[in-house]
Amino acid sequence: MREWLFISDLHLAAEQNEVIQLFERFVDEIAIHAERLYILGDFLEYWLGDDDRVEGLEPVFQALQRLSTAGVSVFFMAGNRDFLVGNELAEKYSFNIIEEPYIENINGSKALLMHGDTLCTDDVEYQKFRAMVRDKSWQQQILARPLSEREQIARSMRQQSEFANSEKNYEIMDVNQLTVQNTMQEHGADLLIHGHTHRKAVHKFEINNQPATRIVLGDWHRKGSYLRLTDKTEPELIDFD
Repeated sequence: MREWLFISDLHLAAEQNEVIQLFERFVDEIAIHAERLYILGDFLEYWLGDDDRVEGLEPVFQALQRLSTAGVSVFFMAGNRDFLVGNELAEKYSFNIIEEPYIENINGSKALLMHGDTLCTDDVEYQKFRAMVRDKSWQQQILARPLSEREQIARSMRQQSEFANSEKNYEIMDVNQLTVQNTMQEHGADLLIHGHTHRKAVHKFEINNQPATRIVLGDWHRKGSYLRLTDKTEPELIDFD
């Protein structure tokens, strides 16, 4: 039986020791038995570039390495926190970087994999910010700065983001349904899997009178969460603690 797992929004950081240990358990008890693991963004709380000191996160990357050694294919998609993860880190720890939007054929369905932040089009200010930080020339300018300076920039950006989100209407930070439908239609997908919003759920609707499904992955704030897909069972959103 083929088994594919999907996770997002772990926001792993050196000081989050309990979540790191939870992820290690997930790898060694659950993911190690799968065929594939897809990480759909915000795996790390932040990443400063592949010359970043991995202090405190060594167990995380070693866990990814264990999956690869066991024959599990690991796919990483950047989120709004870890968009500076590059090929050097991927090669060192044997995972594959995929760009969004990413199409997979799952059990005869054309599945669209995304982090999910581009679907939140009502949050105009965030979309402007995203366009800036995803610009390759902006990233090159940031990566050219000393690591200590990048640490200060990342700290400032996180503080600004937290303050801005505290001032926003909760619904503005969710996906726009019309954007969801248009995006799925553009890619010919009847299944969309994403994270970002931390609003774990399975949504059923129609596009041009045809059934469609949007699965939102849960975050790892208090416990783990993953989506399990096989070729014999219905999709399962599963909590792990």
